[in-house]
Amino acid sequence: MTLNQIKAPIKSELQEFEVYFKSSMKSNVPLLDKITYYIVQSKGKQMRPIFVFLSAKLLGKINAKTYNAASLIELLHTATLVHDDVVDDAIKRRGFFSINALWKNKIAVLVGDYLLSRGLLLAIDNDEFDLLHIVSRAVKEMSEGELLQIEKARRLDIDEEVYFDIIRQKTASLIASACAAGAASVTDDKEKIQLMHKFGETIGIAFQIKDDLFDYGNASIGKPKGIDIKEKKMTLPLIYALSQSDKSEKRRIINLIKKRSTDSDVVQEVIVFVKAKNGLEYASKKMESYKAEAIEIIQKFPVSDIQSSMLSLVEYVTKREK
Repeated sequence: MTLNQIKAPIKSELQEFEVYFKSSMKSNVPLLDKITYYIVQSKGKQMRPIFVFLSAKLLGKINAKTYNAASLIELLHTATLVHDDVVDDAIKRRGFFSINALWKNKIAVLVGDYLLSRGLLLAIDNDEFDLLHIVSRAVKEMSEGELLQIEKARRLDIDEEVYFDIIRQKTASLIASACAAGAASVTDDKEKIQLMHKFGETIGIAFQIKDDLFDYGNASIGKPKGIDIKEKKMTLPLIYALSQSDKSEKRRIINLIKKRSTDSDVVQEVIVFVKAKNGLEYASKKMESYKAEAIEIIQKFPVSDIQSSMLSLVEYVTKREK
């Protein structure tokens, strides 16, 4: 099933959300309006609003609070992307020039701050403190996950347990918040809200493992080969491969990455090493186990077009080619 088919049961809501989201970024400062207009033009697939609306419709009837939840999540997500590009000194995102590339770091940081504050005010102005709590928790976890990764990357001593801590906080926490916020917009049932949070977390972890696997795929699919290796990022395929090596082999590979990670010959050697140690198969099996857990959660709900879209979204996330 294509993403457009998955979105079909919430197509009108997503179209209405476009207008709502644009208005949520409005400012009296011309420069800000110019930049936020550029952000809207260069938006991605809007996966997180899709999770919000599908989660809401799975449990109840979409309402004004659901639109606030989706806007809050998307404002937060956009703010983190703007800040990430500054941290990573990135020039492009999704084929468009980054905010920091066009307007420099100082303005990019301030724009990220503005977007975050707009999201927080959206919840406060509507007395939706439950949404604020859900999203604030995600902001905290994303920051902690990023800092934990930076701290561990210096020594390249990330084991599997730490890896899952990092991706649960960095990637999965926001998808979990999108699902929980969508649920909280239509029900007060804490058990159901928590169940949707768990669903978002499991599919978020599967989403990140899929991203890790792209690094070992063809350059035409997703990101080019070896980007994570060049940036000295310890992802699951490499972590597993190292765990299957003796001390001298492990030391040799880690030293290669530490000292010569940008060397294309080294990158290829590491890729061959990971494949030989069955790192890709292991990561794929882990991804499939999280996928199965996500499916199990959604199958607890009655059969409907929304449930079908949710199940197809799980398939899409784990089988996508970019």
